[in-house]
Amino acid sequence: MIGISAAAQAMTSSAIREILKITQRPEVISFAGGLPAPELFPVAEIKAATDRVLTDQPTAALQYSTTEGHLPLRSWIADRSAITADHVQITSGSQQGLDLLGRVLIDPGDVILVESPTYLGALQAFSPYQPEFAEMITDDDGIVPEALDDQLRTHPAKLLYTVPTFQNPTGRTLSAARREQLLEVTRRHDVVIIEDGPYNELRFRGERLPTLYELALADSGDPDEVNVIMLGTFSKVLAPGLRDAWVQGPRPVIEKLVLAKQAADLHSPTLNQMIIAELLDDVLPRQIKIISAAYGERAQVMIEAVRRQFPDGVDCTDPDGGMFCWVTLPAGSGLDTAAMLAQAVDRNVAYVPGEPFFAGPGGANTLRLSYVTSTAEQIRSGVAALAAVIGNQLSAGSAAAPRLR
Repeated sequence: MIGISAAAQAMTSSAIREILKITQRPEVISFAGGLPAPELFPVAEIKAATDRVLTDQPTAALQYSTTEGHLPLRSWIADRSAITADHVQITSGSQQGLDLLGRVLIDPGDVILVESPTYLGALQAFSPYQPEFAEMITDDDGIVPEALDDQLRTHPAKLLYTVPTFQNPTGRTLSAARREQLLEVTRRHDVVIIEDGPYNELRFRGERLPTLYELALADSGDPDEVNVIMLGTFSKVLAPGLRDAWVQGPRPVIEKLVLAKQAADLHSPTLNQMIIAELLDDVLPRQIKIISAAYGERAQVMIEAVRRQFPDGVDCTDPDGGMFCWVTLPAGSGLDTAAMLAQAVDRNVAYVPGEPFFAGPGGANTLRLSYVTSTAEQIRSGVAALAAVIGNQLSAGSAAAPRLR
């Protein structure tokens, strides 16, 4: 018998990936996946950029390259934050960035603070490194800094992971005042923030807020002294199949990430990085406007449909951007959204149960909806079907439906 390591035994499957396997039937309206809308991919522009790269720089595009990443791409990312390319590491998607940060920063037993709920992919990425997760108190404006300050006085932590802008799964955004307060609290308690920003550009309402990284850099003036490490990605604004993302942070951290990535895959595909570099000045800003406008229209349809059709007592967030909204069923109803999923799929609608997004217990009465890959007609139809399922369950007074397997 081959002995499996303790780290591998700590690995878990993604609840979303398992659900997506079940919802491949074309008749199922899926609000489950966090997939960008494929009809909005800039296919012609990517094809033209690929042709240019392979015509002008074929050898460089198809050869091994540096682990740190394509320098023009890193320089563009660095210039946006007034840092140098040495503070940027290209990764094969943000998920790899999370994994590499886990390798570099987490020792067994380290305490990592996470939102409640939090991005389940981060829990999945960090878990093999055997940390101890501690949930923070959150509300509609995100992390509550005063509660975090009290928590850290008695329970110190090493890292804090957050998606402060259009959070996955709730769609909530950490308010401007709380961003400043969060930085003050974490600096005082010597906690490093990992800021995940995959949805930062997808704002369809309200004014842009500075990232935690930007605020920290403005305060310190030295990119090697900030207590924030930020992840960004091109997956949500160009195409996820290119698998290009990045981590930016102090050089001592980036230098270790380089070593970790060398061991993982040597470097991210050079061709893909060079294609993206061709799209940065013209296609990317235009694409962000197109996607944000489309997602805003679809979000409005979903929120209006939920408010009109869901039973009384059901709460739903109303995001200003991003890809998700978060539904909370009445706390005393005893409903279990994991158990309820089978009935929803029977009615040809799918969602993600909320429980996997919690590091601790809880969340059985919550679920995540994504509005970005469905038409207005599909959204209205799917919400109506889901409303009927919830209504039936509330009327029955139990959640005895069989779990979807």
